[in-house]
Amino acid sequence: MTEILAPRTARSPVAPPVLGGLGLFTVLLGAALPLIDFFIVNVALPTIGHDLAAGDAVLELVVAGYGVAYAVLLVLGGRLGDMFGRRRLFLGGMVAFGLTSLACGLAPTAWTLVAARVAQGAASAAMLPQVLATIQSATEGPRRARAMGLYGATAGLSMVAGQILGGVLVAADIAGTGWRAVFLVNVPVVLLGLFLAARTVPETRSQHPQPVDVPGTLLLAVALVSLLAPLTEGRAAGWPLWTWLSLGLFPVAATAFYLVERRAERGGRTPLVPPGLFANLPLRRGLVMILPFSIGFSGFMFVIAVALQQGVGLSPVRAGLTLAPMAVSFFVVSLLGPRLVSRWGTRVVTAGGLLQAVGVGVLALTVWGSWPHVGGLELWPGVIVAGAGQALQLPVLFRVILSEVPAARAGVGSGVMITAQQSALALGVATLGTLFLTLVPGHGMRDALVVTLLVQLAGVALTTALSLRLPRVIA
Repeated sequence: MTEILAPRTARSPVAPPVLGGLGLFTVLLGAALPLIDFFIVNVALPTIGHDLAAGDAVLELVVAGYGVAYAVLLVLGGRLGDMFGRRRLFLGGMVAFGLTSLACGLAPTAWTLVAARVAQGAASAAMLPQVLATIQSATEGPRRARAMGLYGATAGLSMVAGQILGGVLVAADIAGTGWRAVFLVNVPVVLLGLFLAARTVPETRSQHPQPVDVPGTLLLAVALVSLLAPLTEGRAAGWPLWTWLSLGLFPVAATAFYLVERRAERGGRTPLVPPGLFANLPLRRGLVMILPFSIGFSGFMFVIAVALQQGVGLSPVRAGLTLAPMAVSFFVVSLLGPRLVSRWGTRVVTAGGLLQAVGVGVLALTVWGSWPHVGGLELWPGVIVAGAGQALQLPVLFRVILSEVPAARAGVGSGVMITAQQSALALGVATLGTLFLTLVPGHGMRDALVVTLLVQLAGVALTTALSLRLPRVIA
């Protein structure tokens, strides 16, 4: 009897999900779209303002609305992927991203565009956390290291390419679409991504999903909005009273969020951002580094776009192409990262910081000595070296942060990391951008740019020093 029943009751082991080469390409495509769209709009803002009769404050909302919605909902997007399946959330987020991109491209008024950008940011928050969570759950060993290196390369390249692509599309004025092409170009890319994802991306999810932490979600949203909204809108709006009240609310909301999350974790529940996650040394120290790095990265991209167009008088295309060598050097050097890390460990990050410092210093000296004749070739040595230095930092930091996060918490871990990065990107535009634009009237474009580059150089020095505290070997 036992022999007869055995074939009926025995279960073949379920093969673990595997992310193949084409599947990795697909999720990296999904990772590139939200990052490109954060930067692609920078060089299109003057044209948008003219076409839709929008003032500076509304144009700031076109940028800030996307960034704030994106940052606020990222951790929730990671949690939902853990619960309902990361492939499902990836597909749903990509569909929503395509539809909201179409809405942005067809927006008849400035406020319609702002609303569509907020919705586009929410769609990005549903899609992007699933990329890293899928990589963490469906790869291992050298394949995971290679995939994380490619993710870092994609992230850095997307941030530079977004600005370049924005200038090219606006100048091309395809079929008379003008600035609308920077959003409409997403639609065919999304269709391709959906076709590939449905066939190549495996489904993964947490084996022990937890319900959504509603109080934590609301408090995190209040904390991030109270910080990012006034910093991104304050200068254009003239720093009214609400901006200062909002900034005063931030530490209160952040403290309340931490206390609620700690109580939930001690009560045996799984909060939106488990405080215990930060006991993970690589995650904690990597996040501390990602903040100044991303602030400097996004601040530089915004400031250099304004300086080259308004100070030097370059067209959007020429301003974007000035950064093309940075994109090339970043991509090429980032591909060498896994091999270098296997030999030298996280000291590669330290070397990258030193290299980036040299690049930023060369840029500051070039601007000081050659302004306003800095239209391309003059800046290339600095941007090439800086791009190479950044490539030795960002991909490796992503690997460090997630190296010891359990697969069951992959969605939460990736959501926390991307939220920190996205918030820092928004802060970079707000802080370094505000510093630059505040200095211009009294000191001129050249001196304002040099001071901003020196502030960024101080941030690079900080990240380089912090890199010495990273675990030498990545798990």
